[in-house]
Amino acid sequence: MKLTLSILLITLSLALLIPGVTQPILTINGTIEKAAIVDQGLEMLATNLSAPPNSNARNMLDMAVSMFGLEQIEGEVEVFRKTRSILDTVNELYQSNNILVAVLVGLFSIVIPILKLTLMLIACLPIANKMKQIINRIISFVGKWSMADVFVVALIIVYMAGNASAGMGELLQTYAHFEAGFYYFLAYCLFSIASHALFHMQQTTPSHQQMQSN
Repeated sequence: MKLTLSILLITLSLALLIPGVTQPILTINGTIEKAAIVDQGLEMLATNLSAPPNSNARNMLDMAVSMFGLEQIEGEVEVFRKTRSILDTVNELYQSNNILVAVLVGLFSIVIPILKLTLMLIACLPIANKMKQIINRIISFVGKWSMADVFVVALIIVYMAGNASAGMGELLQTYAHFEAGFYYFLAYCLFSIASHALFHMQQTTPSHQQMQSN
């Protein structure tokens, strides 16, 4: 029963990992208030027309804005929208010549999780004890990096947020919301932890029973 459940959890973890790394995990969009754009434009125009900017040129522009009702402009303008998955982030890092970072992100969030789950699945099959011991050693070593994928996703979110707000000043208001990929990856993390715990129990129980029989 434990073996069947362990195989089921491992397979489910693999199934969740695929959309977790391919589907968008975060969308960040930036908006600017229309009134702020008008005010900034007036300030720049007044600076170009007359020095200092607080001279008659600004007063005349304010009067013109008031006549046309531009000071009553409301609403926001979306200036950018950025959506990325883990794979998209790896590709973006590679394209921007951050090759080492791209390799590390891909390694810890994609390669190592797939390797660990695949080895766990193989270890659940009826194979030779010697081969199973080798696989268990590899799993034990890889398991030390089991939380690195969560750390990588946190870094990706920070990276995207930093790029979104860079150079935009105080006018920009950024909003972020998680996409489906984030929840797939979160579900993968939870099922992966459960499958690893059950797998460890399933692998140690026969050894414990054998020691008692001896």
